[in-house]
Formats: sequence, C-alpha cells, structure tokens
Amino acid sequence: MKNSYSVLIIGGGNAGLCAALSAAEHTSDILLVEAASKPERGGNTKYTRDIRYSHDFDRYTTGEYQDDEFVNDVIRVTNNNTNVELLKMVVSESRNIPSWLESKDVLIHKALKGTLHLGRTNLFMFGGGKAMINRYYDAADKLGIKIEYNTKCTDLEFSGNRVTGASLTGPEGNRTVKVGSVVVASGGLEANLEWLGEYWGRATDNFIVRGTRHNRGELLQVLLRHKTKTIGDLGQFHSVAVDARSPKFDGGIVTRIDSVPYSITVNRDGNRFYDEGEDLWPKRYAIWGKLIAEQPGQLAFSIIDSKAINLFLPTVFEPVKDDTISGLAIKLGISPENLSQTVREYNLSLKSKCTFNPGILDDCSTSGLAIPKSHWAVPIDSPPFYGYSFRPGITFTYYGVKVNSKGKVISDDGNPNKNLFAAGEIMSGNILSEGYLAGFGLTIGTIFGITAGKEAVSAARS
Repeated sequence: MKNSYSVLIIGGGNAGLCAALSAAEHTSDILLVEAASKPERGGNTKYTRDIRYSHDFDRYTTGEYQDDEFVNDVIRVTNNNTNVELLKMVVSESRNIPSWLESKDVLIHKALKGTLHLGRTNLFMFGGGKAMINRYYDAADKLGIKIEYNTKCTDLEFSGNRVTGASLTGPEGNRTVKVGSVVVASGGLEANLEWLGEYWGRATDNFIVRGTRHNRGELLQVLLRHKTKTIGDLGQFHSVAVDARSPKFDGGIVTRIDSVPYSITVNRDGNRFYDEGEDLWPKRYAIWGKLIAEQPGQLAFSIIDSKAINLFLPTVFEPVKDDTISGLAIKLGISPENLSQTVREYNLSLKSKCTFNPGILDDCSTSGLAIPKSHWAVPIDSPPFYGYSFRPGITFTYYGVKVNSKGKVISDDGNPNKNLFAAGEIMSGNILSEGYLAGFGLTIGTIFGITAGKEAVSAARS
C-alpha cells in the first residue's frame, strides 16, 4: 500500500466522487477513502433522485429556471441568511451539471411533468442517486482512482496552515499517509445523536435519521480540534416529516410523507402549530422536521379525508383509517374532543368559494384562525378519514466548516488553509443556514466537489 498521495479525498458520496473525478482530470495520484462498505457506499446520495440547476429551456425540464429566480428562491427559504457570493457561484456553475453528468455516462430523464412541482427546476436521474453514484464509481475505476472502503480518517497532520499527512484506519489496520492536499467530503453529523443532543437534549431519542448511519461528524470533530472556523449551529438541519414507523437509520426518501399541504397537521394535543399551505411543497417540505422536533414528544399527525388521499405520492406504510374524526383520534392517540374541535374550527374558517388546485398556489385559504392555512384549504368532511403519525426525519445538518469560493477551509484566524478543502454537507451551512430547496444539496455538493478537486491538485503541486 502506498504511503503518499497527491490528493486524498475523504468521503465517497456525491461531493467526494465529484472531487475525485475532477482531480483525475489533472492527476492519477488520488486516494479516496469511504467509511462504509462497498454495498453501503454513497452516503446520502444513494437516497436522492433529482438535482436543482439553473437553465434555459432544455430537454430535461418543462421550462426555464434562470439564475436570478434560483438565487431568490434560496434567499427566501434561508430568510436571507446565506453567503450570497458562494450562492451565486453555485447557481451560475450549476448550468454545467447536465453536461457533467453526461460526461460520466449518467442517464437523465427527459422532461417529467407532475413531479411535485419539480419538473421545471430539477432534472431526474434514471435510477436516482444510487445509479448516479454507481456511474461515478465506474468512472473512478476506469481512471485508476484508488478507493478504500471501510476506511476512516481519524486525524490530520499540519505544518502551519498546510496539511501534510492523514491517519487512516481500515481493514489493513492503522497507517499514516503523506498528502499533497486533502478534500473533506465526509457528510454531516446527523447520525451522531449524542452530539445533536447538546442542542436538542433528550428530544433526539425521538429523531429518525433517514440518511446514512455513517455520517457521524467525525471529520468535523477532527477539524475542530485543529482550530477550523465553523459555520451554522446544531439547531438547524435538513429535516422532513417522516412516518413515525420508519427505521431509526437509512430509511431514505421513501419514508417521507407528502400529505401536509392537503391536510391539517396537529401535535399530540390535537392542536395545529404551523401553516400547512404556506408555499409549494419543494420549497417548504424541509421545514417540517424541525417544526415537529419542537412539538411535545417530537410527534405530529397529518389528518386528511377521502378527497385528499390520492393527491400525494403513495406511502410505504398504510395510513390509520376511520369513518369518524373522533374514532381516528383514538386510534392515533390524540384527544378525540380536541381533534374534533380543531377540525370543526378549521372547517368553519374556510372560504365559501374558491378554486382548489394542488398544482399552484391557489386561492383556497382560511380566515380568522390564529394559525392560517394560506393555500389548499378545503373542508375535511368526507369519510373515511385518514391519519399519518410523523417524527422528525433528519437528512443532513448545517453545522460545518467555513470555506471560500475555492472550497478552501478557513482557519480560526480567518485565513484559508493552503491545501485543505471541503465539499458537500460538511460545508453546506455556508449557503444553507436554514430551510431547503428540493435537490439543492446535490447542487452544492456537485459544484463544490468539482471545484475542490481541481483546486486540490493545484494546491498539491504548489
């Protein structure tokens, strides 16, 4: 086994593979280490299906999505708490994503309609993220990139503000390799519930990690020991409403339930706690995990009737069903009196006339409620009634390391490291302080992965 490499890449998901393939355009002396086994490789990428990108009219989408609209969408969902310089770089460079995918033999669907409002803004990969990541690994093999599975980086060695070596632990034991540069693409810390507990306390006992169990933030801890400047906080993450019956780890995208816009969503006391119809689902679905995390017992319930049961994607688990609201409440473990009162007040608040349209921000809303429902507000009055129980399902965290436009990691003194780079979830907090746009995580990982890989080769040579 070699004891030195020009470029070391830590993490084998989308960002890490993009960095490796980008670096391979300039050098063949690359080592990529992946903490997971070969069957589990790919991090959270294997649970994805689409990528958001800026484009004119093309064959992969149903309409144009220009840079300004993309930038404004991110600014809005993050409440203007984003690094606009880095955001604009990602958006501008995202125009190259289709050609990048095609150059790696990734198959892309032609324009898809009826895909949760994503047909205009996002492209979909045949076979989703799992197929994409397999094509990336195939490309890496052909280019001679060395890949070691079940291997972790446990520490980095520095000389001033330059990385000189890395401690690796894998099937062959422990060893130290000399490095010309390093790209850290090891994901977030979502699977480290003990660490998240520093902010959330015992609430993390009720969290579900729908992403990979391998993202424990161990490389982030290494970087913190070496005085790296951080970004974001432990209270913010990409977290969605998932079925409370989901597995604790690795449930993936299929555990998500998209009934919220067509429902009222209540906590275990039977009370609504947020506007279910605030915006189109791809722009607001990722706020619901944190909202549920803030509810008693980290539990919530989506209540719909027979009119709404076919308006969202089919679910893995069947919903709870009853012919009465009170009967449904008893089955779900909610006070029947409280839920019945909530449904009654909601129905009485609705407009007498409106045009319901699940495909747009329609004019169906409530009036007089402390918590409004801005769109898709229609009566819950047609039995049978259905209910889903929700837990917060974490995909990835926004707490990570600060970087510049080249992906260089910033030290505590404010200066960039000479040859240490980051890409993907570990640095996504530079752009995503809160909120989310569907498919945007892959965008950030792709652009910063490609950038970091190229820059890492240059830094190693210097």
